[in-house]
Amino acid sequence: METIKKTAYRPLWHFAPQQNWINDPNGLVYFNEEYHLFYQYHPHGSTWGPMHWGHAVSKDLVHWEELDIALYPDENGTIFSGSAVVDWHNTSGFFPDEPGLVAVFTSHLEVKGEPAVQTQSLAYSRDNGRTWTKHEGNPVLRVADKPDFRDPKVFWHKDSGKWMMVLAAGQTISFYSSPDLKVWEHESEFGDGIGFHGGVWECPDLFPLTVEGTDESKWVLLVSVGDNPEYNEGSRTQYFVGEFDGSAFAPDDREVRWLDFGRDNYAGVSFSDIPEADGRRIYIAWMSNWRYANHVPSNGWRGSMTAARTLGLKRLEENGELVIVQHPVEEIGTYFSRVAAEVEDLLLADGRKEIIDCKLDAFELRLDAEQIEARELGIVLHHNEEQYTTITYSAEEKELALLREHAGPHDFSDMFAKPQHMKLQGSAPDRLRLRILADAASVELFLADGSAAMTSLVFPDQTCQKVTLYAVGGTAQLVSCTVLATE
Repeated sequence: METIKKTAYRPLWHFAPQQNWINDPNGLVYFNEEYHLFYQYHPHGSTWGPMHWGHAVSKDLVHWEELDIALYPDENGTIFSGSAVVDWHNTSGFFPDEPGLVAVFTSHLEVKGEPAVQTQSLAYSRDNGRTWTKHEGNPVLRVADKPDFRDPKVFWHKDSGKWMMVLAAGQTISFYSSPDLKVWEHESEFGDGIGFHGGVWECPDLFPLTVEGTDESKWVLLVSVGDNPEYNEGSRTQYFVGEFDGSAFAPDDREVRWLDFGRDNYAGVSFSDIPEADGRRIYIAWMSNWRYANHVPSNGWRGSMTAARTLGLKRLEENGELVIVQHPVEEIGTYFSRVAAEVEDLLLADGRKEIIDCKLDAFELRLDAEQIEARELGIVLHHNEEQYTTITYSAEEKELALLREHAGPHDFSDMFAKPQHMKLQGSAPDRLRLRILADAASVELFLADGSAAMTSLVFPDQTCQKVTLYAVGGTAQLVSCTVLATE
């Protein structure tokens, strides 16, 4: 086990399988004091192949235990993406004695010479997800004229007293309802003439969030958009804010909003059944991009998940727009609990470089800078003497960029080394608050009090040797820069 953990690019604390291919997170659910992470898994190779559901559990969203494969292909097809819920009141009839888990997933059937067929199926577990029984009535939902009909996200809608299914159907989202998870009735469609349609719509999620500082609640619909070579960014995730009445989703406006401005956050969904006393909406995504996912460096395994994040809604003062805010879950703060290096109250003058030694395999960096008059404020993560990732901020443009062309191999993709950019909203342009989570092969950025995020893979030989801070074309007041590590 230790030998596997130390192979190149293997993360220390992001979840990755010990061997073989992983993509979309599936069936995120909390039950009996465990966070369950199911995921698309190919157990016979390190590229995409016949899909199974892998399985891992965690007590703290940081340390994960990989378990046996949960769901295998059957006569209805391979096991594509879906969700899991706790059937607390035995609406399904699967749990006569005590509550249990129900997985709702897409069965993907390919028969030579015929179009692929995607239907929705069920499985249930009475032993905390360790073993599963397929429902004998599978599939429970079939539509003849939709070849792309997949990725069911199911939740209990308390106001209407029924289960809701949010399903991707090519270029729209279909809504279905059910009293028992077995019989489904079509409610509505969403997506015509709204949003970004540059790729197939996938992996939807729908949930309510409270607007920060208010009692106002809004519904948020996440929709991932698959890769299309005509567009520069590959696969990514958009979201809509609006109202849901138990039958149809109505967006507040027609704006296209992106959940993450990096290239490596896709197919993310939120956990079901987080206790009300906790109250968080916790989200995890696949940390890759379909443009190059099958080709990134690998050593017998390929793919990992993002850090777990708490999602919220914030109304921007500048224009009243509602945007998602996301922060690493608080449990990560107990993991990165040791101050490895710290610099405070420092004026970064034009051309001056401040070097922070921090030879670490994983770390969190928190930077607070103000009075940014410099044309460019920069942070360089030196992985070793030759490899580095550069993060730059322009106060004039109110734009942050991440440059990874020198961060390790990138010849597997023409697009991988191109700069990643994002405009910042909801913060003063002359102040930058930045939080960086770094692991063996990833850099995750959180800015503007969580209203902007950028997730990026990198493939250096080492995680970090030192960090350089600099300013060009003026000065910037560094309030503090703290590097946190594990104990």
